[in-house]
Amino acid sequence: MRFGRIATKPAVVVRVMAGFFRTGTVRLSARREWLVLPALALLVVVFAYPVGSLLLRSVTEPRLGFQNFVALFTQTVYARALLNTVIISASVTLICLLAGYPLAYSIAQAKGRMRRLLVFAVLVPFWTSILVRTFAWLVLLQTKGVINRTILWLGLTDEPITMVHNRIGVLVGMVHILLPFMVLPLYSVMVRISDVYTQAAASLGATPVRNFLRVYLPMSWPGVANGTVLVFVMGLGYFITPALLGGAGDTMIAQLIETEVSQFGQWGIAGALSLVLLFGVGVTFALLFRTGVGGRPR
Repeated sequence: MRFGRIATKPAVVVRVMAGFFRTGTVRLSARREWLVLPALALLVVVFAYPVGSLLLRSVTEPRLGFQNFVALFTQTVYARALLNTVIISASVTLICLLAGYPLAYSIAQAKGRMRRLLVFAVLVPFWTSILVRTFAWLVLLQTKGVINRTILWLGLTDEPITMVHNRIGVLVGMVHILLPFMVLPLYSVMVRISDVYTQAAASLGATPVRNFLRVYLPMSWPGVANGTVLVFVMGLGYFITPALLGGAGDTMIAQLIETEVSQFGQWGIAGALSLVLLFGVGVTFALLFRTGVGGRPR
Protein backbone atom coordinates (compact mmCIF):
# COMPACT_ATOMS: atom_id res chain seq x y z
CA MET A 1 0.00 0.00 0.00
CA ARG A 2 2.83 2.34 0.75
CA PHE A 3 4.43 1.77 -2.63
CA GLY A 4 1.06 2.18 -4.40
CA ARG A 5 0.38 5.42 -2.53
CA ILE A 6 3.83 6.76 -3.42
CA ALA A 7 3.34 5.78 -7.07
CA THR A 8 0.16 7.81 -7.29
CA LYS A 9 1.76 11.03 -6.11
CA PRO A 10 3.34 12.01 -9.47
CA ALA A 11 -0.04 11.66 -11.18
CA VAL A 12 -1.63 13.90 -8.55
CA VAL A 13 1.11 16.47 -9.02
CA VAL A 14 0.62 16.41 -12.78
CA ARG A 15 -3.13 17.00 -12.40
CA VAL A 16 -2.56 19.87 -9.97
CA MET A 17 0.00 21.50 -12.25
CA ALA A 18 -2.29 21.07 -15.28
CA GLY A 19 -5.12 22.75 -13.41
CA PHE A 20 -2.81 25.58 -12.37
CA PHE A 21 -1.59 26.23 -15.91
CA ARG A 22 -5.13 25.97 -17.28
CA THR A 23 -6.32 28.58 -14.81
CA GLY A 24 -3.36 30.81 -15.61
CA THR A 25 -4.02 30.49 -19.35
CA VAL A 26 -7.67 31.45 -18.90
CA ARG A 27 -6.68 34.47 -16.82
CA LEU A 28 -4.05 35.50 -19.41
CA SER A 29 -6.59 35.11 -22.21
CA ALA A 30 -9.09 37.25 -20.30
CA ARG A 31 -6.46 39.94 -19.84
CA ARG A 32 -5.66 39.92 -23.55
CA GLU A 33 -9.30 40.48 -24.40
CA TRP A 34 -9.18 43.81 -22.56
CA LEU A 35 -6.60 45.01 -25.09
CA VAL A 36 -9.34 45.11 -27.72
CA LEU A 37 -11.26 47.81 -25.84
CA PRO A 38 -9.16 50.83 -27.00
CA ALA A 39 -9.50 49.82 -30.64
CA LEU A 40 -13.21 49.16 -30.16
CA ALA A 41 -13.71 52.55 -28.52
CA LEU A 42 -11.84 54.28 -31.34
CA LEU A 43 -14.00 52.47 -33.90
CA VAL A 44 -17.17 53.56 -32.13
CA VAL A 45 -16.05 57.19 -31.85
CA VAL A 46 -14.70 57.73 -35.37
CA PHE A 47 -16.95 55.38 -37.33
CA ALA A 48 -20.05 53.99 -35.65
CA TYR A 49 -21.22 57.24 -34.05
CA PRO A 50 -20.79 59.51 -37.14
CA VAL A 51 -22.32 56.95 -39.49
CA GLY A 52 -25.17 56.23 -37.09
CA SER A 53 -25.88 59.95 -36.68
CA LEU A 54 -26.00 60.44 -40.44
CA LEU A 55 -28.29 57.46 -40.92
CA LEU A 56 -30.56 58.71 -38.13
CA ARG A 57 -30.93 62.02 -39.91
CA SER A 58 -32.43 60.21 -42.89
CA VAL A 59 -35.67 59.77 -40.90
CA THR A 60 -35.54 62.88 -38.70
CA GLU A 61 -34.65 65.75 -41.09
CA PRO A 62 -36.34 67.93 -42.12
CA ARG A 63 -39.06 66.17 -40.09
CA LEU A 64 -39.74 62.73 -38.69
CA GLY A 65 -40.79 60.33 -41.43
CA PHE A 66 -39.72 58.52 -44.58
CA GLN A 67 -40.12 61.42 -47.00
CA ASN A 68 -36.41 61.33 -47.87
CA PHE A 69 -36.64 57.73 -49.07
CA VAL A 70 -39.77 58.52 -51.06
CA ALA A 71 -37.87 61.33 -52.77
CA LEU A 72 -35.03 58.97 -53.74
CA PHE A 73 -37.31 56.82 -55.86
CA THR A 74 -39.71 59.48 -57.13
CA GLN A 75 -37.36 62.30 -58.13
CA THR A 76 -35.47 61.69 -61.35
CA VAL A 77 -32.09 62.99 -60.21
CA TYR A 78 -31.84 60.56 -57.30
CA ALA A 79 -33.24 57.57 -59.17
CA ARG A 80 -30.81 58.20 -62.04
CA ALA A 81 -27.85 58.41 -59.64
CA LEU A 82 -28.85 55.12 -58.03
CA LEU A 83 -29.17 53.46 -61.43
CA ASN A 84 -25.86 54.92 -62.61
CA THR A 85 -24.10 53.62 -59.51
CA VAL A 86 -25.30 50.05 -60.02
CA ILE A 87 -24.67 50.04 -63.79
CA ILE A 88 -21.19 51.57 -63.57
CA SER A 89 -20.13 49.31 -60.68
CA ALA A 90 -21.42 46.22 -62.47
CA SER A 91 -19.75 47.24 -65.74
CA VAL A 92 -16.43 47.88 -64.04
CA THR A 93 -16.68 44.55 -62.22
CA LEU A 94 -17.37 42.66 -65.46
CA ILE A 95 -14.50 44.35 -67.31
CA CYS A 96 -12.12 43.71 -64.41
CA LEU A 97 -13.14 40.05 -64.34
CA LEU A 98 -12.67 39.59 -68.09
CA ALA A 99 -9.29 41.33 -68.00
CA GLY A 100 -8.12 40.09 -64.62
CA TYR A 101 -8.86 36.38 -65.02
CA PRO A 102 -6.37 35.71 -67.83
CA LEU A 103 -3.83 38.00 -66.16
CA ALA A 104 -4.13 36.15 -62.86
CA TYR A 105 -3.89 32.83 -64.74
CA SER A 106 -0.72 33.98 -66.48
CA ILE A 107 0.83 35.01 -63.16
CA ALA A 108 -0.13 31.69 -61.54
CA GLN A 109 1.37 29.71 -64.43
CA ALA A 110 4.58 31.76 -64.54
CA LYS A 111 7.66 30.55 -62.68
CA GLY A 112 10.39 32.13 -60.64
CA ARG A 113 11.50 35.61 -61.61
CA MET A 114 8.75 36.09 -64.20
CA ARG A 115 6.05 35.48 -61.58
CA ARG A 116 7.63 37.95 -59.18
CA LEU A 117 7.91 40.51 -61.98
CA LEU A 118 4.23 40.15 -62.89
CA VAL A 119 3.10 40.42 -59.26
CA PHE A 120 5.28 43.51 -58.92
CA ALA A 121 3.63 45.02 -62.01
CA VAL A 122 0.20 44.48 -60.45
CA LEU A 123 1.26 46.06 -57.15
CA VAL A 124 3.04 49.11 -58.64
CA PRO A 125 -0.17 51.21 -59.03
CA PHE A 126 -0.68 51.09 -55.25
CA TRP A 127 2.37 53.32 -54.89
CA THR A 128 0.49 56.21 -56.50
CA SER A 129 -2.61 57.87 -55.06
CA ILE A 130 -5.98 57.51 -56.76
CA LEU A 131 -6.14 61.26 -57.36
CA VAL A 132 -2.82 61.29 -59.24
CA ARG A 133 -3.82 58.31 -61.39
CA THR A 134 -7.17 59.88 -62.19
CA PHE A 135 -5.52 63.14 -63.28
CA ALA A 136 -3.10 61.10 -65.40
CA TRP A 137 -6.03 59.52 -67.25
CA LEU A 138 -7.59 62.96 -67.63
CA VAL A 139 -4.45 64.05 -69.50
CA LEU A 140 -4.14 60.87 -71.56
CA LEU A 141 -7.79 60.69 -72.64
CA GLN A 142 -8.38 64.32 -73.60
CA THR A 143 -8.94 65.21 -77.26
CA LYS A 144 -5.30 66.32 -77.65
CA GLY A 145 -3.89 63.59 -75.43
CA VAL A 146 -1.47 60.81 -76.28
CA ILE A 147 -4.17 58.22 -76.93
CA ASN A 148 -6.13 60.36 -79.39
CA ARG A 149 -2.94 61.43 -81.14
CA THR A 150 -1.92 57.78 -81.53
CA ILE A 151 -5.34 56.85 -82.92
CA LEU A 152 -5.19 59.71 -85.43
CA TRP A 153 -1.62 58.80 -86.42
CA LEU A 154 -2.64 55.19 -87.06
CA GLY A 155 -5.54 56.41 -89.19
CA LEU A 156 -8.16 54.59 -87.14
CA THR A 157 -10.38 57.68 -87.08
CA ASP A 158 -10.56 61.05 -88.79
CA GLU A 159 -11.28 63.10 -85.68
CA PRO A 160 -10.47 62.80 -81.97
CA ILE A 161 -12.71 60.58 -79.85
CA THR A 162 -14.31 62.14 -76.79
CA MET A 163 -13.16 59.96 -73.92
CA VAL A 164 -13.38 62.30 -70.93
CA HIS A 165 -16.38 63.72 -69.09
CA ASN A 166 -18.44 60.74 -70.24
CA ARG A 167 -18.96 57.06 -69.41
CA ILE A 168 -15.83 55.96 -71.29
CA GLY A 169 -13.54 57.97 -69.03
CA VAL A 170 -15.27 56.72 -65.88
CA LEU A 171 -14.95 53.07 -66.91
CA VAL A 172 -11.33 53.40 -68.00
CA GLY A 173 -10.29 55.17 -64.81
CA MET A 174 -12.17 52.87 -62.44
CA VAL A 175 -11.03 49.69 -64.20
CA HIS A 176 -7.41 50.81 -64.00
CA ILE A 177 -7.70 51.49 -60.26
CA LEU A 178 -9.79 48.44 -59.30
CA LEU A 179 -8.16 45.82 -61.54
CA PRO A 180 -5.54 44.78 -58.91
CA PHE A 181 -8.35 44.08 -56.45
CA MET A 182 -9.66 41.50 -58.92
CA VAL A 183 -6.31 40.03 -59.91
CA LEU A 184 -4.92 39.41 -56.42
CA PRO A 185 -7.84 37.30 -55.08
CA LEU A 186 -7.86 35.31 -58.32
CA TYR A 187 -4.12 34.76 -58.19
CA SER A 188 -4.19 33.67 -54.55
CA VAL A 189 -6.62 30.88 -55.49
CA MET A 190 -5.15 29.90 -58.86
CA VAL A 191 -1.63 29.52 -57.52
CA ARG A 192 -2.87 26.69 -55.26
CA ILE A 193 -4.61 24.75 -58.07
CA SER A 194 -2.51 21.76 -59.03
CA ASP A 195 -1.98 20.89 -62.70
CA VAL A 196 -2.79 17.28 -61.84
CA TYR A 197 -6.54 17.91 -62.09
CA THR A 198 -6.50 19.46 -65.56
CA GLN A 199 -4.01 16.84 -66.77
CA ALA A 200 -6.27 14.07 -65.48
CA ALA A 201 -9.29 15.60 -67.24
CA ALA A 202 -7.31 15.91 -70.48
CA SER A 203 -6.18 12.29 -70.23
CA LEU A 204 -9.84 11.27 -69.95
CA GLY A 205 -10.66 13.01 -73.22
CA ALA A 206 -11.86 16.43 -72.05
CA THR A 207 -11.39 19.18 -74.61
CA PRO A 208 -9.62 22.38 -73.47
CA VAL A 209 -12.94 24.26 -73.27
CA ARG A 210 -14.65 21.49 -71.32
CA ASN A 211 -11.58 21.12 -69.12
CA PHE A 212 -11.74 24.78 -68.24
CA LEU A 213 -15.50 24.92 -67.68
CA ARG A 214 -15.81 21.70 -65.68
CA VAL A 215 -12.49 21.57 -63.80
CA TYR A 216 -10.50 24.80 -63.64
CA LEU A 217 -13.29 27.37 -63.41
CA PRO A 218 -15.10 25.65 -60.49
CA MET A 219 -11.81 25.33 -58.61
CA SER A 220 -11.04 29.02 -59.15
CA TRP A 221 -14.57 30.10 -58.18
CA PRO A 222 -13.62 31.36 -54.68
CA GLY A 223 -11.25 33.85 -56.30
CA VAL A 224 -13.91 34.90 -58.80
CA ALA A 225 -16.51 35.43 -56.06
CA ASN A 226 -14.20 37.30 -53.72
CA GLY A 227 -12.74 39.51 -56.43
CA THR A 228 -16.15 40.28 -57.90
CA VAL A 229 -17.64 41.29 -54.56
CA LEU A 230 -14.58 43.33 -53.63
CA VAL A 231 -14.56 45.31 -56.89
CA PHE A 232 -18.33 45.80 -56.97
CA VAL A 233 -18.54 47.03 -53.37
CA MET A 234 -15.62 49.42 -53.84
CA GLY A 235 -17.16 50.70 -57.06
CA LEU A 236 -20.44 51.54 -55.32
CA GLY A 237 -18.77 54.22 -53.20
CA TYR A 238 -16.43 55.75 -55.78
CA PHE A 239 -16.21 59.53 -55.83
CA ILE A 240 -12.98 61.03 -57.22
CA THR A 241 -12.80 59.15 -60.53
CA PRO A 242 -16.40 59.73 -61.71
CA ALA A 243 -16.23 63.34 -60.48
CA LEU A 244 -13.16 64.11 -62.61
CA LEU A 245 -13.63 61.83 -65.62
CA GLY A 246 -17.42 61.62 -65.79
CA GLY A 247 -20.06 63.96 -67.08
CA ALA A 248 -23.43 65.14 -65.89
CA GLY A 249 -25.03 61.86 -66.90
CA ASP A 250 -22.55 59.76 -64.91
CA THR A 251 -23.28 61.07 -61.41
CA MET A 252 -22.98 58.37 -58.74
CA ILE A 253 -24.33 58.18 -55.21
CA ALA A 254 -21.12 59.36 -53.53
CA GLN A 255 -21.07 62.50 -55.67
CA LEU A 256 -24.72 63.18 -54.88
CA ILE A 257 -24.11 62.80 -51.14
CA GLU A 258 -21.28 65.33 -51.29
CA THR A 259 -23.43 67.74 -53.30
CA GLU A 260 -26.42 67.49 -50.97
CA VAL A 261 -24.28 68.18 -47.90
CA SER A 262 -21.83 70.82 -49.16
CA GLN A 263 -24.09 72.82 -51.46
CA PHE A 264 -27.63 72.35 -50.16
CA GLY A 265 -27.16 71.25 -46.56
CA GLN A 266 -29.77 68.49 -46.95
CA TRP A 267 -28.46 66.02 -44.40
CA GLY A 268 -31.68 64.00 -44.52
CA ILE A 269 -31.32 63.19 -48.23
CA ALA A 270 -27.61 62.51 -47.73
CA GLY A 271 -28.42 60.09 -44.90
CA ALA A 272 -31.03 58.32 -47.00
CA LEU A 273 -28.57 57.94 -49.88
CA SER A 274 -25.96 56.60 -47.46
CA LEU A 275 -28.44 54.09 -46.07
CA VAL A 276 -29.33 52.89 -49.57
CA LEU A 277 -25.63 52.54 -50.35
CA LEU A 278 -25.07 50.62 -47.12
CA PHE A 279 -28.03 48.40 -47.96
CA GLY A 280 -26.53 47.64 -51.37
CA VAL A 281 -23.25 46.62 -49.77
CA GLY A 282 -25.10 44.43 -47.29
CA VAL A 283 -27.06 42.70 -50.04
CA THR A 284 -23.84 42.05 -51.96
CA PHE A 285 -22.19 40.41 -48.96
CA ALA A 286 -25.36 38.44 -48.23
CA LEU A 287 -25.23 37.01 -51.73
CA LEU A 288 -21.58 36.09 -51.18
CA PHE A 289 -22.43 34.27 -47.95
CA ARG A 290 -25.36 32.61 -49.70
CA THR A 291 -22.94 31.04 -52.18
CA GLY A 292 -20.87 29.60 -49.35
CA VAL A 293 -18.68 32.53 -48.27
CA GLY A 294 -16.63 32.73 -51.42
CA GLY A 295 -16.94 29.05 -52.16
CA ARG A 296 -18.51 27.22 -55.03
CA PRO A 297 -22.22 28.02 -55.58
CA ARG A 298 -24.64 25.61 -54.00
